[in-house]
Amino acid sequence: MHSVDLQAQRRRSAIKGAFFSEVIDMFDIYLPVVVLSPVMAYFQGANVAPGSAALLSSLVFITTLLGRPLGAVLFGMIADRIGRRRASIHSVAGFSIITLLIGLIPGYAQIGIASYVLLVCLRFLDGICLGGGYTGAHPLALESSHKQQRGFVGGLLMSGFCLAYVAINLVAIATFAVFPLDGLDSPYAQWGWRIPFLIGAALGGVLALYYIFHVSESEVWTQETRGGEIRQAPSSLFRGHAGRQLLQVLLMMTGFWTTQNIITIFLPSTLLPNMLHLSKVEISITLLITFSVLFFSYIGAGMLGQKIGRRLSFLILGPLIATLGSGLLYVLAHAEGWPLASIIALVTALAVLVTAPWGIIVTYINERFVTEVRATGFGVGFSLSVIVPSFYAFYLQGLGRVVSPAAAPAVLMCVGAIIATIGAAMGPETRDVDF
Repeated sequence: MHSVDLQAQRRRSAIKGAFFSEVIDMFDIYLPVVVLSPVMAYFQGANVAPGSAALLSSLVFITTLLGRPLGAVLFGMIADRIGRRRASIHSVAGFSIITLLIGLIPGYAQIGIASYVLLVCLRFLDGICLGGGYTGAHPLALESSHKQQRGFVGGLLMSGFCLAYVAINLVAIATFAVFPLDGLDSPYAQWGWRIPFLIGAALGGVLALYYIFHVSESEVWTQETRGGEIRQAPSSLFRGHAGRQLLQVLLMMTGFWTTQNIITIFLPSTLLPNMLHLSKVEISITLLITFSVLFFSYIGAGMLGQKIGRRLSFLILGPLIATLGSGLLYVLAHAEGWPLASIIALVTALAVLVTAPWGIIVTYINERFVTEVRATGFGVGFSLSVIVPSFYAFYLQGLGRVVSPAAAPAVLMCVGAIIATIGAAMGPETRDVDF
Protein backbone atom coordinates (compact mmCIF):
# COMPACT_ATOMS: atom_id res chain seq x y z
CA MET A 1 0.00 0.00 0.00
CA HIS A 2 2.85 2.35 0.87
CA SER A 3 4.49 1.61 -2.51
CA VAL A 4 1.27 2.51 -4.35
CA ASP A 5 0.99 5.79 -2.43
CA LEU A 6 4.62 6.62 -3.19
CA GLN A 7 4.13 5.99 -6.91
CA ALA A 8 1.03 8.19 -6.93
CA GLN A 9 2.96 10.96 -5.17
CA ARG A 10 5.82 10.69 -7.67
CA ARG A 11 3.34 10.90 -10.53
CA ARG A 12 1.57 13.96 -9.12
CA SER A 13 4.86 15.72 -8.42
CA ALA A 14 6.11 15.17 -11.98
CA ILE A 15 2.85 16.48 -13.46
CA LYS A 16 2.80 19.52 -11.16
CA GLY A 17 6.39 20.31 -12.04
CA ALA A 18 5.72 20.12 -15.78
CA PHE A 19 2.55 22.21 -15.50
CA PHE A 20 4.25 25.02 -13.63
CA SER A 21 7.26 24.75 -15.92
CA GLU A 22 4.90 25.50 -18.82
CA VAL A 23 3.33 28.41 -16.90
CA ILE A 24 6.67 30.01 -16.00
CA ASP A 25 8.14 29.29 -19.45
CA MET A 26 5.28 31.12 -21.19
CA PHE A 27 5.27 33.89 -18.57
CA ASP A 28 8.94 34.53 -19.31
CA ILE A 29 8.57 34.36 -23.10
CA TYR A 30 5.84 37.00 -23.26
CA LEU A 31 7.39 39.37 -20.70
CA PRO A 32 9.03 41.60 -23.36
CA VAL A 33 5.85 41.75 -25.46
CA VAL A 34 3.66 42.91 -22.58
CA VAL A 35 6.07 44.64 -20.20
CA LEU A 36 8.91 46.09 -22.29
CA SER A 37 7.06 47.23 -25.42
CA PRO A 38 6.08 50.62 -23.92
CA VAL A 39 9.62 51.38 -22.68
CA MET A 40 12.00 50.07 -25.35
CA ALA A 41 13.43 53.60 -25.64
CA TYR A 42 14.94 52.97 -22.19
CA PHE A 43 17.35 50.52 -23.89
CA GLN A 44 17.61 52.11 -27.36
CA GLY A 45 17.66 55.83 -26.68
CA ALA A 46 14.95 58.35 -27.46
CA ASN A 47 16.23 59.50 -30.87
CA VAL A 48 15.80 56.26 -32.82
CA ALA A 49 13.62 56.56 -35.95
CA PRO A 50 10.18 54.91 -35.56
CA GLY A 51 10.90 52.26 -38.22
CA SER A 52 14.24 51.33 -36.66
CA ALA A 53 12.70 51.31 -33.18
CA ALA A 54 10.03 48.83 -34.30
CA LEU A 55 12.68 46.58 -35.85
CA LEU A 56 14.86 46.69 -32.75
CA SER A 57 11.85 45.90 -30.55
CA SER A 58 10.90 42.89 -32.68
CA LEU A 59 14.44 41.52 -32.50
CA VAL A 60 14.09 41.15 -28.74
CA PHE A 61 11.20 38.72 -29.22
CA ILE A 62 12.65 37.04 -32.33
CA THR A 63 15.98 36.22 -30.66
CA THR A 64 14.06 34.40 -27.91
CA LEU A 65 12.22 32.33 -30.51
CA LEU A 66 15.50 31.53 -32.30
CA GLY A 67 17.04 30.35 -29.05
CA ARG A 68 14.20 27.95 -28.28
CA PRO A 69 14.91 25.34 -31.00
CA LEU A 70 18.59 25.35 -30.06
CA GLY A 71 17.67 24.87 -26.42
CA ALA A 72 15.21 22.12 -27.32
CA VAL A 73 17.95 20.16 -29.11
CA LEU A 74 20.57 20.79 -26.41
CA PHE A 75 18.39 20.02 -23.41
CA GLY A 76 16.62 17.21 -25.27
CA MET A 77 19.94 15.42 -25.62
CA ILE A 78 20.73 16.17 -21.97
CA ALA A 79 17.34 14.77 -20.91
CA ASP A 80 17.86 11.61 -22.96
CA ARG A 81 21.45 11.20 -21.77
CA ILE A 82 21.43 12.09 -18.04
CA GLY A 83 17.72 12.22 -17.20
CA ARG A 84 14.58 14.32 -17.54
CA ARG A 85 14.75 15.62 -13.97
CA ARG A 86 18.32 16.92 -14.17
CA ALA A 87 17.69 18.57 -17.54
CA SER A 88 14.64 20.32 -16.06
CA ILE A 89 16.62 21.58 -13.07
CA HIS A 90 19.42 22.95 -15.26
CA SER A 91 17.07 24.70 -17.70
CA VAL A 92 14.82 26.20 -15.03
CA ALA A 93 17.79 27.45 -13.02
CA GLY A 94 19.26 28.90 -16.20
CA PHE A 95 16.27 30.96 -17.25
CA SER A 96 15.68 32.09 -13.65
CA ILE A 97 19.18 33.54 -13.42
CA ILE A 98 19.00 35.12 -16.88
CA THR A 99 15.58 36.65 -16.19
CA LEU A 100 17.00 38.15 -12.98
CA LEU A 101 19.92 39.63 -14.92
CA ILE A 102 17.54 41.18 -17.47
CA GLY A 103 15.69 42.87 -14.62
CA LEU A 104 18.99 44.47 -13.53
CA ILE A 105 20.14 45.86 -16.92
CA PRO A 106 21.13 49.57 -16.79
CA GLY A 107 19.51 51.83 -19.38
CA TYR A 108 20.80 53.61 -22.48
CA ALA A 109 21.43 56.74 -20.39
CA GLN A 110 23.90 54.80 -18.23
CA ILE A 111 25.79 52.51 -20.66
CA GLY A 112 24.62 53.53 -24.15
CA ILE A 113 23.85 50.97 -26.85
CA ALA A 114 25.39 48.25 -24.66
CA SER A 115 22.06 48.30 -22.80
CA TYR A 116 20.18 47.06 -25.89
CA VAL A 117 22.94 44.58 -26.80
CA LEU A 118 22.79 43.10 -23.31
CA LEU A 119 19.02 42.77 -23.54
CA VAL A 120 19.14 40.95 -26.90
CA CYS A 121 21.98 38.62 -25.87
CA LEU A 122 20.34 37.72 -22.58
CA ARG A 123 17.01 37.06 -24.29
CA PHE A 124 18.74 34.72 -26.74
CA LEU A 125 20.31 32.79 -23.85
CA ASP A 126 16.95 32.90 -22.10
CA GLY A 127 15.35 31.35 -25.18
CA ILE A 128 17.85 28.47 -25.07
CA CYS A 129 16.99 27.72 -21.45
CA LEU A 130 13.27 28.19 -22.06
CA GLY A 131 13.46 25.75 -24.95
CA GLY A 132 14.77 23.19 -22.48
CA GLY A 133 12.14 24.02 -19.88
CA TYR A 134 9.52 21.74 -21.41
CA THR A 135 11.88 19.36 -23.24
CA GLY A 136 12.68 17.47 -20.05
CA ALA A 137 9.63 18.29 -17.95
CA HIS A 138 6.90 17.17 -20.37
CA PRO A 139 8.36 13.73 -21.19
CA LEU A 140 8.96 13.22 -17.46
CA ALA A 141 5.31 14.01 -16.65
CA LEU A 142 3.91 11.81 -19.43
CA GLU A 143 6.27 8.91 -18.69
CA SER A 144 5.12 9.12 -15.07
CA SER A 145 1.41 8.99 -16.02
CA HIS A 146 -0.86 6.01 -16.58
CA LYS A 147 -1.42 5.33 -20.29
CA GLN A 148 -5.15 6.02 -20.01
CA GLN A 149 -4.47 9.40 -18.37
CA ARG A 150 -1.89 10.72 -20.84
CA GLY A 151 -4.51 12.63 -22.86
CA PHE A 152 -5.71 14.55 -19.82
CA VAL A 153 -2.14 15.22 -18.65
CA GLY A 154 -1.06 16.53 -22.07
CA GLY A 155 -4.05 18.88 -22.20
CA LEU A 156 -3.39 20.05 -18.65
CA LEU A 157 0.24 20.83 -19.45
CA MET A 158 -0.70 22.98 -22.44
CA SER A 159 -3.36 24.80 -20.43
CA GLY A 160 -0.48 26.29 -18.46
CA PHE A 161 0.08 28.62 -21.43
CA CYS A 162 -3.35 30.16 -20.85
CA LEU A 163 -2.75 30.61 -17.14
CA ALA A 164 0.58 32.30 -17.92
CA TYR A 165 -1.02 34.67 -20.41
CA VAL A 166 -3.70 35.71 -17.93
CA ALA A 167 -1.16 36.05 -15.12
CA ILE A 168 1.30 38.22 -17.04
CA ASN A 169 -1.44 40.58 -18.19
CA LEU A 170 -2.80 40.94 -14.66
CA VAL A 171 0.72 41.60 -13.34
CA ALA A 172 1.30 44.16 -16.09
CA ILE A 173 -2.01 45.92 -15.40
CA ALA A 174 -1.20 46.11 -11.69
CA THR A 175 2.32 47.39 -12.40
CA PHE A 176 1.03 50.10 -14.75
CA ALA A 177 -1.51 51.14 -12.11
CA VAL A 178 1.03 51.43 -9.29
CA PHE A 179 3.91 52.88 -11.34
CA PRO A 180 2.59 55.33 -13.94
CA LEU A 181 4.18 55.46 -17.39
CA ASP A 182 4.73 59.02 -18.58
CA GLY A 183 7.97 59.34 -20.51
CA LEU A 184 11.44 57.94 -19.85
CA ASP A 185 11.72 59.67 -16.47
CA SER A 186 8.50 58.15 -15.11
CA PRO A 187 8.60 55.48 -12.35
CA TYR A 188 7.56 52.66 -14.69
CA ALA A 189 10.19 53.45 -17.33
CA GLN A 190 12.99 53.75 -14.77
CA TRP A 191 12.33 50.71 -12.63
CA GLY A 192 8.67 49.66 -12.57
CA TRP A 193 9.17 47.34 -15.59
CA ARG A 194 11.77 45.40 -13.59
CA ILE A 195 9.22 44.05 -11.10
CA PRO A 196 7.58 41.48 -13.45
CA PHE A 197 11.07 40.22 -14.40
CA LEU A 198 12.00 39.82 -10.73
CA ILE A 199 8.72 37.97 -10.19
CA GLY A 200 9.51 35.67 -13.12
CA ALA A 201 13.00 34.98 -11.76
CA ALA A 202 11.63 34.20 -8.29
CA LEU A 203 9.01 31.83 -9.71
CA GLY A 204 11.71 30.02 -11.66
CA GLY A 205 13.85 29.69 -8.55
CA VAL A 206 10.95 28.17 -6.62
CA LEU A 207 10.31 25.73 -9.46
CA ALA A 208 13.98 24.66 -9.55
CA LEU A 209 13.84 23.93 -5.81
CA TYR A 210 10.59 22.00 -6.31
CA TYR A 211 12.30 19.74 -8.86
CA ILE A 212 15.32 19.27 -6.58
CA PHE A 213 13.34 18.27 -3.49
CA HIS A 214 10.02 16.85 -4.74
CA VAL A 215 10.36 15.40 -8.26
CA SER A 216 11.88 11.99 -8.94
CA GLU A 217 13.44 10.77 -12.16
CA SER A 218 11.23 9.02 -14.71
CA GLU A 219 11.11 5.27 -13.96
CA VAL A 220 10.51 4.63 -17.67
CA TRP A 221 13.74 6.43 -18.59
CA THR A 222 15.68 4.74 -15.77
CA GLN A 223 14.52 1.26 -16.76
CA GLU A 224 14.80 1.72 -20.51
CA THR A 225 18.25 3.30 -20.40
CA ARG A 226 19.52 1.53 -17.26
CA GLY A 227 19.98 4.92 -15.65
CA GLY A 228 21.76 6.57 -18.57
CA GLU A 229 23.07 3.72 -20.75
CA ILE A 230 21.81 4.98 -24.12
CA ARG A 231 21.55 2.37 -26.86
CA GLN A 232 20.60 4.91 -29.52
CA ALA A 233 22.71 7.99 -30.27
CA PRO A 234 20.84 11.32 -30.66
CA SER A 235 21.87 11.35 -34.32
CA SER A 236 19.66 8.29 -34.90
CA LEU A 237 16.69 10.62 -34.61
CA PHE A 238 17.55 12.13 -37.99
CA ARG A 239 17.86 8.97 -40.07
CA GLY A 240 15.95 5.81 -40.91
CA HIS A 241 12.57 5.15 -39.32
CA ALA A 242 13.06 7.77 -36.58
CA GLY A 243 13.99 10.35 -39.23
CA ARG A 244 10.75 9.67 -41.11
CA GLN A 245 8.82 10.00 -37.84
CA LEU A 246 10.47 13.34 -37.20
CA LEU A 247 9.68 14.64 -40.70
CA GLN A 248 6.03 13.69 -40.25
CA VAL A 249 5.86 15.50 -36.90
CA LEU A 250 7.62 18.56 -38.34
CA LEU A 251 5.16 18.74 -41.25
CA MET A 252 2.14 18.44 -38.99
CA MET A 253 3.51 20.95 -36.49
CA THR A 254 4.42 23.46 -39.21
CA GLY A 255 0.74 23.53 -40.14
CA PHE A 256 -0.52 23.82 -36.58
CA TRP A 257 2.03 26.55 -35.71
CA THR A 258 0.78 28.48 -38.75
CA THR A 259 -2.81 28.43 -37.50
CA GLN A 260 -1.72 29.04 -33.89
CA ASN A 261 0.30 32.15 -34.75
CA ILE A 262 -2.79 33.75 -36.27
CA ILE A 263 -4.60 33.37 -32.95
CA THR A 264 -1.82 34.15 -30.47
CA ILE A 265 0.14 36.82 -32.39
CA PHE A 266 -1.73 38.24 -35.40
CA LEU A 267 -5.14 38.51 -33.74
CA PRO A 268 -4.09 40.54 -30.66
CA SER A 269 -1.36 42.60 -32.35
CA THR A 270 -3.00 43.41 -35.70
CA LEU A 271 -6.57 42.26 -36.22
CA LEU A 272 -8.13 43.57 -33.00
CA PRO A 273 -6.32 46.95 -32.77
CA ASN A 274 -5.75 47.82 -36.45
CA MET A 275 -8.62 46.16 -38.30
CA LEU A 276 -11.37 46.30 -35.67
CA HIS A 277 -9.93 49.39 -33.91
CA LEU A 278 -10.55 48.13 -30.39
CA SER A 279 -9.06 50.10 -27.52
CA LYS A 280 -6.35 48.63 -25.29
CA VAL A 281 -8.90 48.06 -22.55
CA GLU A 282 -11.29 46.28 -24.93
CA ILE A 283 -8.46 44.11 -26.27
CA SER A 284 -7.36 43.20 -22.74
CA ILE A 285 -10.89 42.23 -21.74
CA THR A 286 -11.34 40.17 -24.92
CA LEU A 287 -8.08 38.28 -24.49
CA LEU A 288 -8.44 37.67 -20.76
CA ILE A 289 -11.89 36.13 -21.30
CA THR A 290 -10.70 34.11 -24.29
CA PHE A 291 -7.63 32.65 -22.58
CA SER A 292 -9.63 31.88 -19.44
CA VAL A 293 -11.93 29.72 -21.57
CA LEU A 294 -8.99 28.17 -23.41
CA PHE A 295 -7.59 26.89 -20.11
CA PHE A 296 -10.48 24.44 -19.96
CA SER A 297 -10.75 23.76 -23.69
CA TYR A 298 -7.14 22.53 -23.85
CA ILE A 299 -7.94 19.96 -21.18
CA GLY A 300 -11.15 18.99 -22.99
CA ALA A 301 -9.26 18.51 -26.25
CA GLY A 302 -6.71 16.29 -24.51
CA MET A 303 -9.51 14.13 -23.14
CA LEU A 304 -11.10 13.97 -26.60
CA GLY A 305 -7.82 12.63 -28.00
CA GLN A 306 -7.77 10.00 -25.25
CA LYS A 307 -11.35 8.99 -26.03
CA ILE A 308 -11.32 8.71 -29.83
CA GLY A 309 -7.58 8.70 -30.59
CA ARG A 310 -4.99 11.40 -31.27
CA ARG A 311 -4.75 10.86 -35.03
CA LEU A 312 -8.51 10.75 -35.54
CA SER A 313 -8.88 13.95 -33.49
CA PHE A 314 -6.36 15.72 -35.75
CA LEU A 315 -8.13 14.43 -38.87
CA ILE A 316 -11.41 15.86 -37.57
CA LEU A 317 -10.09 19.15 -36.19
CA GLY A 318 -7.80 19.94 -39.15
CA PRO A 319 -10.59 20.11 -41.77
CA LEU A 320 -12.83 21.94 -39.27
CA ILE A 321 -10.16 24.61 -38.83
CA ALA A 322 -9.65 24.84 -42.60
CA THR A 323 -13.36 25.42 -43.20
CA LEU A 324 -15.24 26.63 -40.13
CA GLY A 325 -12.18 28.27 -38.55
CA SER A 326 -11.26 30.13 -41.73
CA GLY A 327 -14.87 31.21 -42.11
CA LEU A 328 -15.05 32.54 -38.56
CA LEU A 329 -11.78 34.41 -39.06
CA TYR A 330 -13.08 35.98 -42.29
CA VAL A 331 -16.24 37.14 -40.48
CA LEU A 332 -14.17 38.48 -37.57
CA ALA A 333 -11.97 40.48 -39.96
CA HIS A 334 -15.13 42.29 -41.13
CA ALA A 335 -16.64 42.78 -37.66
CA GLU A 336 -15.65 46.42 -37.19
CA GLY A 337 -18.41 48.25 -35.35
CA TRP A 338 -19.91 45.11 -33.82
CA PRO A 339 -20.82 45.14 -30.11
CA LEU A 340 -17.87 44.15 -27.93
CA ALA A 341 -19.79 41.17 -26.52
CA SER A 342 -20.30 39.77 -30.05
CA ILE A 343 -16.62 40.21 -30.89
CA ILE A 344 -15.58 38.48 -27.66
CA ALA A 345 -17.90 35.55 -28.40
CA LEU A 346 -16.55 35.24 -31.95
CA VAL A 347 -12.89 35.49 -30.86
CA THR A 348 -13.44 32.90 -28.12
CA ALA A 349 -15.20 30.44 -30.44
CA LEU A 350 -12.48 30.84 -33.07
CA ALA A 351 -9.66 30.42 -30.52
CA VAL A 352 -11.22 27.31 -28.97
CA LEU A 353 -11.50 25.62 -32.36
CA VAL A 354 -8.11 26.60 -33.75
CA THR A 355 -6.11 25.83 -30.60
CA ALA A 356 -7.90 22.55 -29.80
CA PRO A 357 -5.19 20.35 -31.41
CA TRP A 358 -2.65 21.76 -28.95
CA GLY A 359 -4.36 19.94 -26.11
CA ILE A 360 -3.38 16.71 -27.91
CA ILE A 361 -0.04 17.63 -29.47
CA VAL A 362 2.24 17.25 -26.42
CA THR A 363 1.02 13.73 -25.75
CA TYR A 364 1.09 12.73 -29.41
CA ILE A 365 4.66 13.84 -30.11
CA ASN A 366 6.00 12.13 -26.99
CA GLU A 367 4.26 8.92 -28.05
CA ARG A 368 5.91 9.06 -31.49
CA PHE A 369 9.47 8.45 -30.21
CA VAL A 370 11.20 5.72 -28.22
CA THR A 371 12.55 6.48 -24.77
CA GLU A 372 16.21 6.91 -25.77
CA VAL A 373 15.39 9.85 -28.09
CA ARG A 374 11.96 10.87 -26.80
CA ALA A 375 12.99 14.19 -25.21
CA THR A 376 15.11 15.17 -28.21
CA GLY A 377 12.37 14.14 -30.65
CA PHE A 378 9.75 16.06 -28.70
CA GLY A 379 11.94 19.15 -28.37
CA VAL A 380 12.96 19.21 -32.04
CA GLY A 381 9.50 18.35 -33.37
CA PHE A 382 7.80 20.93 -31.17
CA SER A 383 10.28 23.82 -31.51
CA LEU A 384 12.06 23.53 -34.86
CA SER A 385 8.72 23.57 -36.64
CA VAL A 386 8.03 27.10 -35.37
CA ILE A 387 10.62 28.69 -37.67
CA VAL A 388 8.75 28.64 -41.02
CA PRO A 389 5.41 29.77 -39.52
CA SER A 390 7.15 32.61 -37.64
CA PHE A 391 7.32 34.54 -40.94
CA TYR A 392 3.53 34.63 -41.10
CA ALA A 393 3.53 38.42 -41.62
CA PHE A 394 5.34 38.02 -44.93
CA TYR A 395 2.90 35.32 -46.05
CA LEU A 396 -0.03 37.58 -45.20
CA GLN A 397 1.55 40.42 -47.14
CA GLY A 398 1.98 38.23 -50.22
CA LEU A 399 -1.53 36.78 -49.96
CA GLY A 400 -2.90 40.30 -49.56
CA ARG A 401 -1.78 41.03 -53.12
CA VAL A 402 -3.79 38.06 -54.43
CA VAL A 403 -6.89 38.35 -52.25
CA SER A 404 -8.08 41.23 -50.10
CA PRO A 405 -6.01 41.99 -46.96
CA ALA A 406 -9.05 41.10 -44.84
CA ALA A 407 -9.30 37.67 -46.52
CA ALA A 408 -5.56 36.87 -46.38
CA PRO A 409 -5.58 35.63 -42.74
CA ALA A 410 -8.43 33.23 -43.49
CA VAL A 411 -6.59 31.87 -46.53
CA LEU A 412 -3.37 31.39 -44.54
CA MET A 413 -5.29 29.61 -41.78
CA CYS A 414 -6.86 27.29 -44.34
CA VAL A 415 -3.44 26.50 -45.84
CA GLY A 416 -1.93 25.84 -42.40
CA ALA A 417 -4.79 23.54 -41.41
CA ILE A 418 -4.46 21.57 -44.67
CA ILE A 419 -0.71 21.11 -44.10
CA ALA A 420 -1.39 19.97 -40.52
CA THR A 421 -4.04 17.50 -41.67
CA ILE A 422 -1.73 16.00 -44.30
CA GLY A 423 1.01 15.66 -41.69
CA ALA A 424 -1.35 13.98 -39.22
CA ALA A 425 -2.65 11.59 -41.90
CA MET A 426 0.93 10.45 -42.61
CA GLY A 427 1.40 9.30 -39.00
CA PRO A 428 -0.08 6.40 -37.03
CA GLU A 429 -2.46 6.34 -34.09
CA THR A 430 -0.48 6.56 -30.84
CA ARG A 431 -3.10 6.30 -28.09
CA ASP A 432 -2.21 2.68 -27.24
CA VAL A 433 1.57 3.10 -27.42
CA ASP A 434 3.43 1.78 -24.39
CA PHE A 435 6.33 3.80 -23.06
